[in-house]
Amino acid sequence: MIESLLDYDVAIIGAGPAGLAAAIELKHQGVARVAVLERDAEAGGIPRHCGHPPFGMREYRRVLSGPAYARRNVERARAAGVELRLRHSVVALGEGGVIDAASPEGQVRIVAKRVLLATGARETPRSTRLISGDRPFGVINTGALQSYLYLERLKPFSRPLIVGSELVALSALLSCRRTGIKPVLMIEQAEKPLARWPLALFPRLCGVPFECSTRLESIEGRERVEAAWIRGSDEELRRIDCDGVLLTGRFVPESSLVRLSHLELDAGSGGPMIDQYGRCSDPAYFAAGNLLRPIETAGWSYREGRRIAALIARDLTDPLPRSHPGIRLQCLPPIRFCVPQRLVTPIGDGLAHLQLRTERPAKGILSVRGSAGVVWQRQVHLLPERRILIPLDRLRLAAGESGLTIELEENRERSR
Repeated sequence: MIESLLDYDVAIIGAGPAGLAAAIELKHQGVARVAVLERDAEAGGIPRHCGHPPFGMREYRRVLSGPAYARRNVERARAAGVELRLRHSVVALGEGGVIDAASPEGQVRIVAKRVLLATGARETPRSTRLISGDRPFGVINTGALQSYLYLERLKPFSRPLIVGSELVALSALLSCRRTGIKPVLMIEQAEKPLARWPLALFPRLCGVPFECSTRLESIEGRERVEAAWIRGSDEELRRIDCDGVLLTGRFVPESSLVRLSHLELDAGSGGPMIDQYGRCSDPAYFAAGNLLRPIETAGWSYREGRRIAALIARDLTDPLPRSHPGIRLQCLPPIRFCVPQRLVTPIGDGLAHLQLRTERPAKGILSVRGSAGVVWQRQVHLLPERRILIPLDRLRLAAGESGLTIELEENRERSR
């Protein structure tokens, strides 16, 4: 039973960097009634859990810790007149911007002219990584580690094995170093580190051995972790003494609301399907931040939230071009996904780039093909978790184009 009805110009779901930046921008654009719905008791998003720098270098022209960055974002939102509705868990997205939420006061229905989805991403837990062995205490992901260290002031282990080499893994390594935790080894299943050089040198600079082409096979321990079994490129099984296992990365969009709604979901990214304006299949809904792809930095999400908020403000007074049918984009392996997944002509002044990710390391000629042939092309070196951007204003689109295909012609050396 709906106990209250609220009405807004724009409702934003998620109070992380993208959602708060969007709310601030909307108020600066003159939008009167802006609310941010956040299921947690405190706004700020994932940076609240990250007690290390660097955050805020572009936004605030200084180096901040995660909690300090989150506080600044929340303070700016409140100062701008944004209504923060904390402990509001959205349970359903209805057509045309009708949202149902649960709050401490009961069921709430929210009617908004536009809705921005900014629910972020989450790490893949052990349960979906198919890791065999015992189930002792001490197997956690990066989010849990940050919560233990910076919110609860607890150390879950002293000598963990770190699994993964994305940027978030290096962030976790920095947190370990700051709190006296000494990892015994960092491993990466891929042939090369996923973080960009020279960040990939950071584990060794911290005195932590680092091995690529190595996977975690199983975990051993009764009450807590006692050892982990790993297998390297030589296929030899090794036992590593440790008191914890830190699983990092493998992010997926927090898209459960989208999956249960009428909005189109992109199978490649795992997030909602959008056009270059950030607009979903229902034009009342927009999306920004790591819900769109796993995963980008807090700064990237902040800037994307601002950009899409400016487009929402424009749409409220001067409607954007019709989204359908639009130009659909198809990605061929090894390209895993592309964001946005649909383009509206003329290209206009929405998001500036197509953003791609690959499912494995690859080199070759990346092409975008339309009905009349190649509309964009470039030699590239692709690695998983590293973005590649295609400028939208460089696409030479034919009149009446209905679909584009993104493909990679790999260098011949790989096939030999």
